[in-house]
Amino acid sequence: MRYGMVIDLDRCTGCDTCITACKYENNLALGNRNCRVSVVGPQGTFPDIKQYWLPVACQQCENPGCIDVCPTGASYRDEETGVVLVDSANCIGCLSCMEGCPYGGRYLDEATNTVGKCTLCFQNHDEPDWKPVCVADCCTGARLFGDLDNPSSEVSKAIAAAGENVHYLADPANLKPTTAYILSPKIGQWED
Repeated sequence: MRYGMVIDLDRCTGCDTCITACKYENNLALGNRNCRVSVVGPQGTFPDIKQYWLPVACQQCENPGCIDVCPTGASYRDEETGVVLVDSANCIGCLSCMEGCPYGGRYLDEATNTVGKCTLCFQNHDEPDWKPVCVADCCTGARLFGDLDNPSSEVSKAIAAAGENVHYLADPANLKPTTAYILSPKIGQWED
């Protein structure tokens, strides 16, 4: 099993519900967030203008640089689900994992001097219909969640159906991010 996310940028409206729901669910302090949403564009020349919103959180990489550089083992992958996590009891706030993540998917919680990140709402992983709150609360249905290794999962089917319109964030360090983005040319030209 390897749980991950697909985000359909053709549907995302940049409403920030994902950010708000996550902050509430995870009781994040002011200034801390597990996800950010950036606007890409506008692209083109009037009247042919295109624009899209790009939500970015932990990319749940296959080869996570954050785990490789963590000196205490606080950054690790759950063996059962494949989710990249942080054990706050072992985190010393050294920021090595933040330097090992080129996607800005981590933050330092100054109140606890530990690093936080998106956990795909791992605290709920024992529930039968486990899904991150950002997926459950997305008002446009732009976010999908499931087992990337299961060809019959919703995420695998969405990736297969989107074909050449599936994109991943740039990967110069060969970390192999698994969060897939769907973007069709009618909405915008992929940039990251």
